[in-house]
Amino acid sequence: MSFEASLLTRLVALVGQGECPVIGLNGPVGAGKSTLARRIAQQAAAQGLRLAVASIDDAYLPHGPRLQAMAANPFGVDRVPPGSHDPGLLVEAIDQWRQGSDGLLRLPRFDKRLRQGAGDRCGFSQHAADGLLLEGWLIGCSPLRDGQIQAARGSGAGLVGSPSLTAAEWAWLPRWNQALEAYQPLWRQLSGLWVLWPLDWRLPRRWRFQAEAQQRRLGGGWLRGTKIDQLVRSSLCSLPPELYLQPLLAGADQLRLLDRRRRSLWEGPGREFDPS
Repeated sequence: MSFEASLLTRLVALVGQGECPVIGLNGPVGAGKSTLARRIAQQAAAQGLRLAVASIDDAYLPHGPRLQAMAANPFGVDRVPPGSHDPGLLVEAIDQWRQGSDGLLRLPRFDKRLRQGAGDRCGFSQHAADGLLLEGWLIGCSPLRDGQIQAARGSGAGLVGSPSLTAAEWAWLPRWNQALEAYQPLWRQLSGLWVLWPLDWRLPRRWRFQAEAQQRRLGGGWLRGTKIDQLVRSSLCSLPPELYLQPLLAGADQLRLLDRRRRSLWEGPGREFDPS
């Protein structure tokens, strides 16, 4: 069964059991999570299922608190790493939706075009929903235990294309690790986890540059090369994939392996796949 079909089958089954399911979709920047989520929502509608789609980035902190939380970070970014979001905002939205009787889901919205590209919150949107697909690059990630960061720094182990951290980035890793604690109540709301996994971890940068080039051609908001590099590196080095993302594979409901063109090379239950 394909990635999309498996996800839809799971959603239909959970809704049929009277649940309000929340499915997590994890994948690196540029992997096509938003496009895939929209396609799945369209397929769900064809089956009579109302599927709302949200991104973890919809729950970024307001501009001022976010700048304070990200101050002096080694990537020079004002969003992306753990700690730049307010996951409790989504937990509250999901709780109210599940406890309500009208099926309405009220989701926060974030506009990256505001404040000269720094972005800010821009209210809420309301959806009549049977299920929710929540996408983001850190969906499902858990903090490491004491001593694991130092042990990992000494091991030098990595994945294909995964960047090496600088001394400053290693120094900040415990802070990002601690920030992940605030996301765990949101992850506990998930009814399942689907994962997009690149064959090579140099690919997210390539994909993000392609996406920005397309945005520029279409006349939409786009980022310059230096800013793209900062955002991509902040996602890959605030939570190194071999430490925070690889552990998700064993518990994933479904895994899609992607090549440089984001084509699917392999699909199947995550617990059956070892990318090392």
